[in-house]
Amino acid sequence: MRRALHILIGMAALLALAACSTVPPRLQGEYADISPARVEPSAFGQSVRWGGVIVGVRNEADRTCFEILSRDLGTGLRPRLEDRTAGRFMACKPGFYDPEVFAKGREVTLTGRIETIEEHKIEAFDYRYPVLEVDELVLWEERREVIVHHDYPYDPFWFPYYRGGPYWGYYPFHSYYHFPGPYFSGRAVVRRPLPGPVQFDTDEDH
Repeated sequence: MRRALHILIGMAALLALAACSTVPPRLQGEYADISPARVEPSAFGQSVRWGGVIVGVRNEADRTCFEILSRDLGTGLRPRLEDRTAGRFMACKPGFYDPEVFAKGREVTLTGRIETIEEHKIEAFDYRYPVLEVDELVLWEERREVIVHHDYPYDPFWFPYYRGGPYWGYYPFHSYYHFPGPYFSGRAVVRRPLPGPVQFDTDEDH
């Protein structure tokens, strides 16, 4: 039974990863290799494909502008889970996009043309934002987690919680361990984020 459960968990993880390794058709194509951190006026009008995490959303009269913390694109052109960034940029698209859906922390990948550079404050700092006129916008589903259980063998002659031992009276993992006898095993919970399917925008209001 346990072996069958492990096989099912492994198959589900592989299927999820395989589904997300396909590049969404609306993001395919050739684009200029320009980093958001290296945009100069000579790059205005160039088509690029950028991605990252939404930092803020501003709804204007006829368009919505997203402030995005850029991230390198990984499998399926989804932003990578990492701290490295090429800076922030603004991405504007006609229409209304609800900030409750396109919320802070959500991941997006966009294509469009570099329009200009605008200066906005981040607290007291004057920051230069490249502004992207968006053609295509992909909002990625929030990452899900799968819980994987592992059984670990333990030295039957080492038990630091015996009476008078260094950890006597302290059982930090008692809810995760069982002791069938002089030989015991443990069970740990490992959480692995899995990329979910993509959600595309439409031409309607969001």
